[in-house]
Amino acid sequence: MARKLRIHYVGAIYHVICRGNNREFIFEKNYEKEKYVELLIRYKKRYHFKIYAYCIMGNHAHMLIEVGETPLSKIMQGIQQVYTYYYNKKSNRSGHVFEQRYKATPCNKDNYLLSLIRYIHQNPVRAGMTEGLKYPYSSHINYISDNADGLVDIGFPLGLFGSSLKHQLEEYNDFMGEKENAIKEPDIEELMDETMKYQEKEEKAHKYSLDDIIKAVCYYYNIKREEISIKVRTKQLVNARKIVILLAKKYTDVSNKELSEALNLSQPTISNIIADEVVEEKYKKEMDSLLYRVMR
Repeated sequence: MARKLRIHYVGAIYHVICRGNNREFIFEKNYEKEKYVELLIRYKKRYHFKIYAYCIMGNHAHMLIEVGETPLSKIMQGIQQVYTYYYNKKSNRSGHVFEQRYKATPCNKDNYLLSLIRYIHQNPVRAGMTEGLKYPYSSHINYISDNADGLVDIGFPLGLFGSSLKHQLEEYNDFMGEKENAIKEPDIEELMDETMKYQEKEEKAHKYSLDDIIKAVCYYYNIKREEISIKVRTKQLVNARKIVILLAKKYTDVSNKELSEALNLSQPTISNIIADEVVEEKYKKEMDSLLYRVMR
C-alpha cells in the first residue's frame, strides 16, 4: 500500500528516528557522529527548525524536532543525502546508507514531550554504555550545563519545570533519574498510544475536500480545473492526476469510485496508483511542495 504523507504545519513536533540500512553501524566512529551533528547545525541554520533533544548511537539516531515553514521531509532529505554522500565517499562504497524512510512520530507540547526527551537521553543507559547519561553525543549535556551550543533549544523544555534556572535544573535531573541512579524505562506502548491519538486529532484538523485538493493541484501545475478530467496523456496532466489521487487518499474519505468520476480514470487504474509505493516515492517532492505552498 502507498505510505501516508506526513502532515506539515508550522510548530509540528516530531520524534525522528533514522537507522542504518540493515541496522548497519553508520555512526560507529566518533567523527561520523560529529559529522552528523555538524549537518544538524547546518540545516537548522538553513531551515530554522528547533531541536529539543538528540542522541546519536552507533546504528541509529534520535531527534526531537519542531518544524517551522520548511516541512520535515525537506529537512531530513537534505541531512540524509549529504551524510550518505559523505559516508559512501569516506568508505569507498555506494548504495543506501539509511533505511529507505526515517520514522517520524508527532507529539504535543506537554508531559509527553518531556517523556520523549528522557527516553532519547536514556538511550545510552539502556544500551549499557559506560558514559551513561554523560554520553557525549546526546543533548543531555546541553541541559545540565545550560548550553544550547547553536543546536539544542533547551529553553522551552526546561521552562516546563519552573521559572528559575536553578529549580529547572534540579527538577530536570530528578526527572532524568540521575539522583536515584536508577533509570526507569518509559512506557513506550503508552507513549505510542498517546502519539497516535494526537496524530489522529491533527489529521482530522487538517483534512481537505477532494475539490480543495483538485483546485490546489491545478493551481500548482497551472492547468484549468476542467482539464484534470480530459482524456489526454500529457506528462503534466498525468502527474497532476496521480498527485490528486495520492493526496485524496491521505486527506479525504473519498472512494475510488468518486475519484474515478472526478478524474475520468478507471477504478483499477486508481487502485494501482494507490498501491504502488514507487509512485508515491516518485512524486513525494512535488506533494510536499504543494502542501507547503498551497494547501497549508
